[in-house]
Amino acid sequence: MDKITYKNVNNHFKLNGFHLNRNDLCRVAYSFIKEGEEHEKSVGDFILDWFDKKSYIELNTSGTTGSPKIIQMDKQAMVNSALATGDFFDLRPGDKALHCLPTKYIAGKMMFVRGFILGLDMDFVAPSSHPLLHNETKYDFVSMVPLQAENSLTELKNVKKMIVGGARMSKPLEKSLSKLSTKGYETYGMTETITHIAAKKIGEKAFSVLPNIKISQDDRNCLVINAPKISEATIVTNDLVELINENEFVFLGRIDNVINSGGIKLIPEQIEEKLSNKIHLRFFVTGIQDATLGEKLALIIEGEKGPLDETIFDGLDKYEKPKEVFYVSKFIETQNGKIKRKEILEGI
Repeated sequence: MDKITYKNVNNHFKLNGFHLNRNDLCRVAYSFIKEGEEHEKSVGDFILDWFDKKSYIELNTSGTTGSPKIIQMDKQAMVNSALATGDFFDLRPGDKALHCLPTKYIAGKMMFVRGFILGLDMDFVAPSSHPLLHNETKYDFVSMVPLQAENSLTELKNVKKMIVGGARMSKPLEKSLSKLSTKGYETYGMTETITHIAAKKIGEKAFSVLPNIKISQDDRNCLVINAPKISEATIVTNDLVELINENEFVFLGRIDNVINSGGIKLIPEQIEEKLSNKIHLRFFVTGIQDATLGEKLALIIEGEKGPLDETIFDGLDKYEKPKEVFYVSKFIETQNGKIKRKEILEGI
């Protein structure tokens, strides 16, 4: 069998009901750039970049953990990522998919690559917080961010499989999604890994890696990813994990978020998980400077200051109870909705 390359467009591929080959797609791209709405212009730019003579495209990282930067991503590696997703989720040519993510970012770009390469029958809609509103179409595969999933709970009966990524999923959302007939998966990945390299069924604890991915830990207990078909270099992350075996891991939190309070190391993400069913506004916990402890644990809540029921801290260990609570009227976010913890703290 011939190698599938980025120059291929699977002959089952459809966009909004129309079979389109490479030339058709370039014509659509020009029309999007010239006459389309904002979200269509970025699709047009991506399609022309994808089919140009270069073997790579340039991507912006999201800037969650530092300044956003431009990186070059190999097109063949993106094809390999799409094939691994197709294998893992058993996607077949002709499967009906919904594209509802911004194409400016890697997740939106990769939905198109999966479409071209796997031959999906893809509906493309403007990215919005209610992507399935007034849409009765039955879909085999949909990719969403948590906010979209939360706003689509009643419509997800028409979706067979869904992946949710881009930001951490709250416990209440996890609970709601696990009650649906939709097979839901939370994904793990980053721009550098060309979206996800692992996924777990919603409600399960451990992530399983996609085909051709090997994982290990460094001496900080952070995840190390070896994915030769996606990245020539080994990817060393700042994500603290518990390694279950060579194919499965549990995400604990980011090492750069770890708080050292009087010699006790606290992982904010684990404390946030314990509080997620009890605080119904957006929040996070973090360390702030303290003369005695070095750092003390603080709870930051989005919204107006109001009475806080102290019993919400009952399920926490002694050292996990916040020493101070702050209210911020509106959280600062990256363009794709991730909370910028450091910038929020600077404003307190």
